[in-house]
Amino acid sequence: MKKCFSAFVISLLCAASLNAQELPTTGARDTRVGKLTFEGGYPSAKTVDNLYDELDFQRAVQAYLWAIPLVGFAQWQAQHEAVFGAGDGDVVYYVSYKDKLGLLTSNATTPYIIGMVNLARSGPLVIDFPAGGTSGGIMDFWQRPVTDMGLNGPDKGTGAKYLILGPGQSVKDAKGYTVIHSPMNNIFHAFRVLSTDEKEAKELREGYQAYPYSKRGNPSRTRIVTPDGRHWEGWQPRGLDYWKLVAKMLNEEPVHERDRMVVATLKPLGMEKRKPFNPDVRQKKILEEAALVGESMARCLSYAKRQKEAHIWPGTQWKNAVLLEANQETENYTALDERTAWFYEAVTLTAGMTSKTPGYGQAYIGVQKSKDGHWLQGENDYTLHVPASAPVKQFWAMTLYDTETRCFIDNQFEKAGLDSRSDLIKNKDGSVDLYFGPQVPKGKEKNWIPTVPGRGWFGYFRFYAPTEAYFDRSWRLPDIETVNK
Repeated sequence: MKKCFSAFVISLLCAASLNAQELPTTGARDTRVGKLTFEGGYPSAKTVDNLYDELDFQRAVQAYLWAIPLVGFAQWQAQHEAVFGAGDGDVVYYVSYKDKLGLLTSNATTPYIIGMVNLARSGPLVIDFPAGGTSGGIMDFWQRPVTDMGLNGPDKGTGAKYLILGPGQSVKDAKGYTVIHSPMNNIFHAFRVLSTDEKEAKELREGYQAYPYSKRGNPSRTRIVTPDGRHWEGWQPRGLDYWKLVAKMLNEEPVHERDRMVVATLKPLGMEKRKPFNPDVRQKKILEEAALVGESMARCLSYAKRQKEAHIWPGTQWKNAVLLEANQETENYTALDERTAWFYEAVTLTAGMTSKTPGYGQAYIGVQKSKDGHWLQGENDYTLHVPASAPVKQFWAMTLYDTETRCFIDNQFEKAGLDSRSDLIKNKDGSVDLYFGPQVPKGKEKNWIPTVPGRGWFGYFRFYAPTEAYFDRSWRLPDIETVNK
């Protein structure tokens, strides 16, 4: 009798547990998205409205994360055109601290020459790439490499005329050109001079020409535009402005197979190809909140990486900044979280930045917390000990960035980084101690990078041409430590 009664009780408990997870025919269930009520199996009118709002909100948050690399380049292009007056074929020359103040996680020392072109406007584009010690490349607006140019490109440093064709574009006569097909209409093209001789560098810069194929018989000279201290903002815009750029890119670009499902989720939010973006009051409210939550999630993915492979040295706060390949693909999926994390805080990704070959390319590691596990804050003083014999064939660099803009910390000293080529104070064993804080430490001016009270910051330690000791982890960078006063 006891056994039968026990079995009966257990069956009731199991049924209750099952029913707790089922939708009632008539009644209500409390969930994380609110109370859901049903009438004869049908959702109530209030539940229908609630769930459609929640469905669109969830989709908008995920679309925000999906679009981060696309919006990053679209915003940069918009700033080129509106702030600098740079059009198709023009390039912008970034040299100084102020020039780069709007550029996501820029290198503090390297000059950049960068252009943005809409091939649908310009038609097929010619890039006349000069011979010499240069590196360059083209990316689409998902920030995927299209081709290298220069020493790492097809011309191998001998120079070439590259003919860039957008989707659906062709020419009758491509003789003498290196033909490159872009999967997108909007492209990014960049050029860097490796020579330290200023005369040679200037000649190479001026030798870089971009012009429409249709004007190849009499091309105009490419304008080199400089920021000239103008304020600009290269980070993704917030609120509804973010979605305006998403809608703009949706109308200007073909939809790739991998993105079709996401594009479908944008339709109920007022974004549809070949249609104007004019969201109603409900859609605006959802999109604005989704941008807020989406960016918050992006900061988690970026600043608090949870992937096991992010950790470099066990027990330290340093993490790999780059957790994806340049093409953003893996065997089974597109690297979504990893792509979001990187392109929220940075722009561009090349094979050299993901290389595992000693003595080649670069390696980027990031830090957001001090040794005690607290977020890095601008009002505090910190120190970093860089051991001797850093594993680099070229040099190392430490640069600080603002957590909100992901650009240089905007400070009166116009100083964002230091590197091993700087005139640093070294210890007897060849190691270096770096200092970060709002006030310069007496006698350590050469080794100090300023921070701003009330602003959080993070740092990149870059290895240029990292050697074997970096990859086998036999050289170890200690944590940043708080200086107690």
